[in-house]
Amino acid sequence: MALNSPLGTGSGTDRIIVQERHIAVDGVNWRYQQAGSGPALLLVHGLLGYSFSWRFAIPMLARHATVYAVDLPGAGFSEFPPGTDSRLPSFGQRLLHFMDVAGVPSCDLLGTSYGGAVAMMAAASAPQRFPRLILVAPVNPWSERGKTLSVVLSSPVVAPVFSFAAPRLSSVQNHYLRRLYADPRRIPPGTLEGYMGPLRRRGAFKRGIGVLRSWNRDLHELELALPRIADIPTLLIWGDRDAAVDPASAFRLKEKFRRCELVMLEEVGHLPYEETPGNFNRAVIQFLTT
Repeated sequence: MALNSPLGTGSGTDRIIVQERHIAVDGVNWRYQQAGSGPALLLVHGLLGYSFSWRFAIPMLARHATVYAVDLPGAGFSEFPPGTDSRLPSFGQRLLHFMDVAGVPSCDLLGTSYGGAVAMMAAASAPQRFPRLILVAPVNPWSERGKTLSVVLSSPVVAPVFSFAAPRLSSVQNHYLRRLYADPRRIPPGTLEGYMGPLRRRGAFKRGIGVLRSWNRDLHELELALPRIADIPTLLIWGDRDAAVDPASAFRLKEKFRRCELVMLEEVGHLPYEETPGNFNRAVIQFLTT
């Protein structure tokens, strides 16, 4: 898929057209992709991802819903003005503002990794707008992974070096990507290039560093917000070999919801929508259609 082009899949009446769109939200340009028809489904990517993450999911999910796949501010090809607040509650509010401007009064909400935490914060602010939640290995207070690393990478000494070097060292990029897969042989061609394209833009890591600076405080705020979404029917999807967000934390998070299903995918890492897209899409579609 070209990063800035519509995507057509299938043929004849089965053809799905994925349209690239831009919208101004609170004066900031958002880039997003839209496809399909029916009930609205909003997809929220992880910390270093963007709508590219959903390239194997959108064509299938769009057969059952009107899919909106956003590039959050500072990710992909959306703007991130200087001084923008990078805290988790702020991103949750921005997601609600995107829905307002895009004309989406309510939707099913699917978020992965850090985007899963954003999804939960957005839902906690307006639970009546989200009939269902789908959370894919969401960052949560019961996974210790990242709590120490976030402090190190966002420190005044390390952050400038990391921001400068990371987009330029292909070995670092490749190592990080391989770590997110249980089986690196499953990495689809063009994946590394697709993710790194936007990250090579000047200042692309500013949002990520900002997120890391408030990481642990934001996890505490997320834990306090969870009671407000406890009644939303929720699907949790995890890979049992996730190296980024501890799979064991899935069971602690599941306890916070009154109607929650957990799908644990065997021999799968942190990106099930890329590593085993067939299994991932089937789990999501079954949840949305039953």
